[in-house]
Amino acid sequence: MTISDPIADMLTRIRNAGKAKFSSVDIPGSKITLEIAKLLKDQGYIKNYKFVKDNKQGILKIYLKYDGQNAHTISGLKRVSKPSIRRYVGVSDIKPVLNGMGTAILSTSKGIMTDKQAREANVGGEILCQVW
Repeated sequence: MTISDPIADMLTRIRNAGKAKFSSVDIPGSKITLEIAKLLKDQGYIKNYKFVKDNKQGILKIYLKYDGQNAHTISGLKRVSKPSIRRYVGVSDIKPVLNGMGTAILSTSKGIMTDKQAREANVGGEILCQVW
């Protein structure tokens, strides 16, 4: 089965696995989903991730993180830029997510980075998703 939007598929799988209290979730691997997983781990939203090679495109295994009350650390995921409607912003138009409590993930000319990293690097780009 061909997935037309791998980022939206990744976010939906993480959201559903968190609601079902799964310890991990398997996602079809790609370069962009691997970079997003790397940022989610750096920001503390997931425990860890692992890329498993197979004869096809590979599988990205994401280990979910829960707090002391067994609540998922990710309370919300939103896909902003979609294949049908792309959302680009300049560096001055990058707004903080939930007054800085969340993170926006951008695709810039210098790679995939968070909104804070993009402001520091003084680059704009396509807003892929928001996490809080």
